Amino acid sequence: MEFVKPRIFLVGETRLFEEGLRDYLEHVGAPDWRTDAPSDGETLCEVLGRLCYRSFEPGLNPNVTRVRQGNAAYLRHIIEVGHGSVLEHATLNFIFADVSRVFTHELVRHRAGTAMSQESLRFVRLDRLSAYVPMLIEENEEGMAVFVKTLDQLEAVQKSLAEIYGVADEKNFDRKKKLTSAFRRMAPCGVATTIGWSCNFRTLRHVIERRTDPAAEEEIRLVFAQVYEIVRERYPNVFGDYTTEIVDGIPWVKTACGKI
Repeated sequence: MEFVKPRIFLVGETRLFEEGLRDYLEHVGAPDWRTDAPSDGETLCEVLGRLCYRSFEPGLNPNVTRVRQGNAAYLRHIIEVGHGSVLEHATLNFIFADVSRVFTHELVRHRAGTAMSQESLRFVRLDRLSAYVPMLIEENEEGMAVFVKTLDQLEAVQKSLAEIYGVADEKNFDRKKKLTSAFRRMAPCGVATTIGWSCNFRTLRHVIERRTDPAAEEEIRLVFAQVYEIVRERYPNVFGDYTTEIVDGIPWVKTACGKI
């Protein structure tokens, strides 16, 4: 038995294909256009936004006599006017480790603009249990004692079932899989697991806003407060409009430009 805290890993992000971009800019008549974007994802969002109005430089579109300079100013305007579809082009890939199935049940409600791959307890047998301890439990000595006792008993159940059915010595993987699936029905919803989660910038803004709100569940608030810290530093021009307020010990991430 082990008590854990959620771990967040940013493992992938959109990569720009420079040669293709240069060829397109040559084609559209803006071969000298450059950006000061701090990441490929922010560059891509700017390029595909400017494409809509052919606003790489004045004169390409006869209706455009001046353009916003710089990635920060450009994306700030995109966010302010709610042109959120532009932010759907860049994708991020996360792994959330040591999160509960309480958390993953909440996370999978966000489907638009996401992809998910979760550790399968049909295949991964639980030989020990680990779990996140909610603050209200951790703060109460008697409540914590019940939590520890219960988790310890449920871990003992997993070990007993494995011994009864001799699963460690089972050679037939199909039967081993069926046993593992049967045993998981006696594991708690709070058992720690791992899930891979991919999303675009627009979706991530929405999820951060909704899931750090004080009305959201504690663990998912904690996770997306940490996600925000990662993306604010790495993609400042997409996430720089937010402010934070600490509520119940966890940041509430807010913006005047919500749900773009």
